[in-house]
Amino acid sequence: MARKVPLHLACFIAITTIVHPAQSQQTKPAEPNVAANRAVRSQLPFSDRQDFEDATRGFIATTPDPGNPDRWAFLEHEAPPTVNPSLWRQAQLNATNGLFKVTDGVFQVRGFSQANMTIVEGMTGLIVIDTLTTPGAAREALDLYFAHRPRKPVVAVIYSHSHPDHYGGVSGVVSQAEVVAGKIKLIAPAGFLEAVVGEAVMGGNAKARRGQYQFGMPLPIGEGGNVDEGLGKNDSRGASGFGSIIAPNDTIQQPMETRTIDGVAFTFQLALDSEAPSEMLIYLPQSHVLDVAEDATHTLHNLLPFRGSVVRDANRWSQYLNGALEQFGADAQVIIAQHHWPVWGNERVRARLANQRDLYKYVHDQTIRMMNQGLGPTEIAEALAMPPGLENDCPRADITARSRIIQRPYISAMSAGTTEILRLSIVCRASKRPKNISSTWADRLR
Repeated sequence: MARKVPLHLACFIAITTIVHPAQSQQTKPAEPNVAANRAVRSQLPFSDRQDFEDATRGFIATTPDPGNPDRWAFLEHEAPPTVNPSLWRQAQLNATNGLFKVTDGVFQVRGFSQANMTIVEGMTGLIVIDTLTTPGAAREALDLYFAHRPRKPVVAVIYSHSHPDHYGGVSGVVSQAEVVAGKIKLIAPAGFLEAVVGEAVMGGNAKARRGQYQFGMPLPIGEGGNVDEGLGKNDSRGASGFGSIIAPNDTIQQPMETRTIDGVAFTFQLALDSEAPSEMLIYLPQSHVLDVAEDATHTLHNLLPFRGSVVRDANRWSQYLNGALEQFGADAQVIIAQHHWPVWGNERVRARLANQRDLYKYVHDQTIRMMNQGLGPTEIAEALAMPPGLENDCPRADITARSRIIQRPYISAMSAGTTEILRLSIVCRASKRPKNISSTWADRLR
């Protein structure tokens, strides 16, 4: 029987990802990174506009955000010298929003929340993959779809993985009663609810605080504040407020399983402990569409978000992508994700899967190699560089930060020196500094 997670849990989860930027006046940007940003512009092929063509392909319509229709207008000009031009480019791409046709029978609503809603048209109804962060955003997305496509009932919902921007809006799509009664199928990967509780409840308060920094929640929108999150925009359309989580009534347990839902064939490939503890890739053989959930987006993903999470296994992640390439690569014509924009054409699909696989594998293997040679986290981060042939695949990739995380499952983060094992609190350290240097700060910390 489906179980209902308490409303306050859903509220907490959504709060950690929904951003309400402060309306305070923007401060003057800092200058030290101008030279580094200039170097990025000279290193990457910014003249390549293929991503922009892909991001707008299949566009049908959108609706302006009534709360602030000009929120992202500042992105219409070139990146200022104080913003990394690669981040600026990603922000421009993520600003493209609305209803898009991927291929016959497969549509996406993008830019109405941090994640995408994918809608698959069945014989009598709709199969919705991921329901955005809030019920309000989910309803806005469906309203836009119904304004341009035949109005059919939702017959199934699929959670691609256990992060709140992908399931938080479910009560705006279906009801708890319909799922419990079995009238609507709700499918999730193995361990879904356990992963939700593990990531959002255990240590939840601390993660909520740290999430303020990760997502830039207090910052005003603009070139001197919050520019983009990389994966998408940090707010949701529609009415505010958070809905309850609805537990799945069907779970994918085997590494590869198939279902036929309303006449549409689905193949599910589990990808546990990759980008999320509970995650799966989805293949639609009739449409030749591979949905990689969040395992092959247009960036190199965090392996340990600043807010905190289970450490993501880059080695296993690469193996899942290799499995998808072997299983679906010869047939797939389109690759979509639950963030960002699709890629069309079998050759490009295969290249995208292979490059993403190689990125995660390279960062993992080179980190372990140097770790075993005796290098520490800082030395490895300084020595690691993008491999030839992959440096342009993910312009926003920061492999140095990822390398520090990869070591954690293998060796302790501490060097085993007594100064780290018995590390003093910040108050004690400050009080032991020479009085003529740190007395002011020591007094403030007491």
